[in-house]
Amino acid sequence: MRLFSRLYEMVLRWAGHRHAAWYLGGLSFAESSFFPIPPDVMLAPMALARREKAWSYAMLTTITSVIGGVFGYLIGVFAFELIEPWLHQFGYWDRFQMAVEWFKVWGFWVIFLAGFSPIPYKVFTISAGTVGMAFLPFVLASIIGRGARFFLVAGLIWWGGERMDRVLRSYIDRLGWIFIAVAIVIYIIVNVVQT
Repeated sequence: MRLFSRLYEMVLRWAGHRHAAWYLGGLSFAESSFFPIPPDVMLAPMALARREKAWSYAMLTTITSVIGGVFGYLIGVFAFELIEPWLHQFGYWDRFQMAVEWFKVWGFWVIFLAGFSPIPYKVFTISAGTVGMAFLPFVLASIIGRGARFFLVAGLIWWGGERMDRVLRSYIDRLGWIFIAVAIVIYIIVNVVQT
């Protein structure tokens, strides 16, 4: 089934849209506080479609992601009671509990590493606010961690260029299904370990 190649083509078309940067910024903001889709799905094709803008797209993604993370932090501080039922409903509660425990042990480093974690970043931003992590270290760790991730993605795409496009077009469906299988295995392992 060629589901992922169709999605890839669709995102490449979006990447060429005149408002693509606004969409990328909005997605980056939303993903850091409440939306489930990571901005990499737009950043990579946009950087591929306009390689000369790869670094500015990475910067935009970082800035809007950090601003969204601040919004998630504020949700944790001021509105946790409102979103707690959603954490249960959408299956984020166990991950949230894990993130809270990690904050108690590692603090600053949790946010820094969260940019590369399979656990959604919003879980960490809301957790940071809930446990009362100091605001400035939170912002600094977010800038470094998220920036490292998005500049790495943009850099790989910039470096790979047309060759990367050919590879993605050839393997995108297989890679997509492998990613889903790995995510399911990780989910099962995390749930088995916690029980």
